[in-house]
Amino acid sequence: MSVGEDRAAHDLEQVVRDELRAAFVEEFAALGQAGQRAAEALAAVRRVASLRLALWVIVVVAGCSVIPLAVVRLAIPTHGELIQLRRERDSLETQVAQLSQRGGRIDLRRCGPEGRLCARVDRSAPQYGAEGDYYVLKGY
Repeated sequence: MSVGEDRAAHDLEQVVRDELRAAFVEEFAALGQAGQRAAEALAAVRRVASLRLALWVIVVVAGCSVIPLAVVRLAIPTHGELIQLRRERDSLETQVAQLSQRGGRIDLRRCGPEGRLCARVDRSAPQYGAEGDYYVLKGY
């Protein structure tokens, strides 16, 4: 080989190396840009997923808060209803006391084969009436 051919081969080799280097640099730059675009796309997907997760968390927390509050609202009487219920209770207590004084504690039953009405009496109490046929009812 001659010096000219050596030089030409060396120059050709240098050109091929430069071209390969330029192609590699260009490909690596393109790869870097593609990687950058992929990273941006992943970041966008992560943001959307985070927003969706946050929305679901808000919906679940709101549901877990609203449902018990609604149940409590429906189950527990309002202040006005409590006042009305207390008045009704007081009225019923008064009526029960009056009934108790008027014979509400009498133990009445049906007795015998004919099912006659009878009452439990206090045998230790005195008897009343001209013939002693009136008895004090048990509990009075």
